[in-house]
Amino acid sequence: MKGGFRWKLMASYLLLVLLLGAGLYFYLAASQETSMTQGTRQHLEDEARIASLMAQKEIRDLKQDAPALTAALSKAIRSRVTVIAGDGVVVADSGLAPDEWGKLENHANRPEVRQALKEGIGSAIRYSATLHTDMLYVAAPFGDHGVVRLALPLSELEQAKERLRRSLGAALAVAVLASLLLSYFLSNLNSRNLRRLATGAQRIGRGEFGARIAVQSQDEMGELAHVMNEMSGRIERQLELISSEKNQLDAILNGMGEGVMVTDRDAVVTLVNPAFCTMFATGAELQGRPLLQITRHPDLYAACREVLSARQEQHQEIALAGGKTVLVHWVPLRDGDGLQGAVAVFHDISAFKRVEKIRRDFVANVSHELRTPVTVIKGYAETLLSGALAADPERAERFLLIIQNHADRLSGLVRDLLTLSELESGEMGMQLKPVALDEAIRQALLLVGQRGEEKGVQLEQPAGEAGLTVQADRGRLEQVLINLLDNAIKYSETGKSVGVETAREGDLVRVSVRDSGIGIPEKDLPRLFERFYRVDEARSRDNGGTGLGLSIVKHIVQAHGGTLEVKSEQGKGSVFSFTLPIAR
Repeated sequence: MKGGFRWKLMASYLLLVLLLGAGLYFYLAASQETSMTQGTRQHLEDEARIASLMAQKEIRDLKQDAPALTAALSKAIRSRVTVIAGDGVVVADSGLAPDEWGKLENHANRPEVRQALKEGIGSAIRYSATLHTDMLYVAAPFGDHGVVRLALPLSELEQAKERLRRSLGAALAVAVLASLLLSYFLSNLNSRNLRRLATGAQRIGRGEFGARIAVQSQDEMGELAHVMNEMSGRIERQLELISSEKNQLDAILNGMGEGVMVTDRDAVVTLVNPAFCTMFATGAELQGRPLLQITRHPDLYAACREVLSARQEQHQEIALAGGKTVLVHWVPLRDGDGLQGAVAVFHDISAFKRVEKIRRDFVANVSHELRTPVTVIKGYAETLLSGALAADPERAERFLLIIQNHADRLSGLVRDLLTLSELESGEMGMQLKPVALDEAIRQALLLVGQRGEEKGVQLEQPAGEAGLTVQADRGRLEQVLINLLDNAIKYSETGKSVGVETAREGDLVRVSVRDSGIGIPEKDLPRLFERFYRVDEARSRDNGGTGLGLSIVKHIVQAHGGTLEVKSEQGKGSVFSFTLPIAR
């Protein structure tokens, strides 16, 4: 509660004063009472000695002289005076009438009388049955005649003690009141510094680490304020460092192409990055969920449990939905000798798998494509060398034509492979400049015209929008057109037609090569532009195709920044179209 410490401090001051005052009060009261009792006793003993001397001097006959001396001494010292004979008989008593003296009992056994006769002075405190009050008795012998006893009522002493108690109580009350005022001011002064420290600590606790506490003294309070200011500065610097490291870690995790997942010792996910969510097609709210709830992949969960139990790195390859292949690198997350969990890094190796498959297919296809012409050339060459060249010149000439045909095919295959390699590597530079599209199309039609005449396929003049100019490499553009026109002629039947159409589409120009040939099955369309892929391998090989033409076309069009499409229907023909940027 606000101000609570001040009241506690004030209460502690008051309690201390009360404890000290009460102790002092009881100590002084007890000591003063003892001192007053002893002083009264000593004073009465001195008076008893004086009375003894006077009695020894004045009394010659106890019965005659004692009453007068008793009255005189009682009046002088204001105490009850009793003269007791040696046998204990009371001779005179100033507190009683003379006719009552004989009625008093024998005082020989009184403690003060016996002590006086034995030690020269005696004293005792007891209740007086005659006066009905506590009395202090002091007795002293006088010669061999008897004992003089003085008696003082203790009621007066009790009254004095009561006055002393009142005085001490009043002094204690004044001290408590003064300490109340003083403790209020002292507690207010001390609590002010503490409130300042508490306010500063609250600001630091709320995260205001730039706040500083004013140091106004060199005592413990000032030292504490100085320590808290240093602590606030260190916390601020540490949090800035942690925040910077966290931002760096977040940036690294968010920018990583690999998926990252962190689990605790119970295989509960504590951290994932966006790449992981993309791989597993899930949201980012995965923290706190068990791994089995995120993915049901048994091998993944088994590997996680094995890493957590064995505390060793592990690699595994798993297949995800959608045809993805992922390489998972598991690392135990250690904290000294303890284990906090595990870290898994997911590398998407689908592209590598595809590249590896393409490489294997490419090697297999190249080997297959090269083996046929090489085998034919080798076989016919061996036949000629064995004597067929001289024995049968006509047959030898036919063999040489076959060898030449396969050598041309082999040369074309090597040429296309080199072209494709240059296009894929980006080493073949494109000399882009404005090209009149109609002129390039007419040139391509002219170059494939003889093949069209031989096949009996009619080549139509360009149709569509005329006068278009594109930004392209003239030689590569003609290569694309020739490849597409040549394929259209190859797969068109005699009497059919092949045409080229152009149309502008915004900042692009679409060029379409249309034929009325046999068409392409729908299942083959997605793979049509792969290297060495043929719809009809026997017919393609008979027509001298290498299986690389469409792949070369695709790379040339993409190098120009365009796209390539195909539409086909079996028995009705195909349309190959590509786009090029219009020249400005």
